[in-house]
Amino acid sequence: MIEIPESKTVARQVREALAGHTVTDVFNATHPHKFTWYSGDPLEYRKLLTGRRIVGAEGYGAFVDILLDDDVHLLLSDGVNLRLYTSEAGIPAKYQLLVTLDDERFLVFTVAMYGGILAFRGDFENPYYRGAKTKYSPLDAEFDTGYFRSLLAGAKPNLSAKAFLATEQRIPGLGNGVLQDILFRAGIHPKRKLATLDEEDAERLFRTVKSLLTEMTRRNGRDTEKDLFGNCGGYAVQLSRNTCADPCPVCGGSIVKEAYLGGAVYYCPRCQPLK
Repeated sequence: MIEIPESKTVARQVREALAGHTVTDVFNATHPHKFTWYSGDPLEYRKLLTGRRIVGAEGYGAFVDILLDDDVHLLLSDGVNLRLYTSEAGIPAKYQLLVTLDDERFLVFTVAMYGGILAFRGDFENPYYRGAKTKYSPLDAEFDTGYFRSLLAGAKPNLSAKAFLATEQRIPGLGNGVLQDILFRAGIHPKRKLATLDEEDAERLFRTVKSLLTEMTRRNGRDTEKDLFGNCGGYAVQLSRNTCADPCPVCGGSIVKEAYLGGAVYYCPRCQPLK
């Protein structure tokens, strides 16, 4: 799933690999998916995108925004997998969108559970997209201690640490995936209430959010996710479905997996006590 490290990585890769190339054709879904969302009629995408030159890309929260000339955007949201293939590669049998380029490479968009593939000119009226573009990211210098404390001050004291970090789009692109290692490194239980955090806890959580997301991005995303070329990210996730059977990397205790707030949480009861 696309979170901050992946959106930044894929956007950078699009800029480096595709800027200056032109879209030559667009092919609609071979495998319709009822939880794939489009902007308007996807059958109009060919008319909008064909002949447009890719001029850049930006990662905003959980969005990758591919920028084309004439103020055209091809925006993908969390849940969309984007892969770049060479002309020698076989075309996948199932996809939700395929875009060919002037050097015979092609982009394939697929959706597993849900996701948006949105082509438009100008602006896109969506509160999640607008929030991701306008709110400070933990990768920004403006996301400082004062800003983080203002987010804490605006949240209800009985909110849990997971709910604070990963809901209500307080920090766009910080989702249930990156959340696990952030709370683990900060030593904070996912269910711990904000009211129980003292000044030291809050400062440690802030520093961990900043430093860990920076590290994940520097390493081209998490090893549980894949980039534009189908390669896993270089950051080895400590707590995830792939590692929950392993002992805690700090104390050697057992990792707990629980369903909480619409997704699984992983934590070490010793290193992350519920206070």
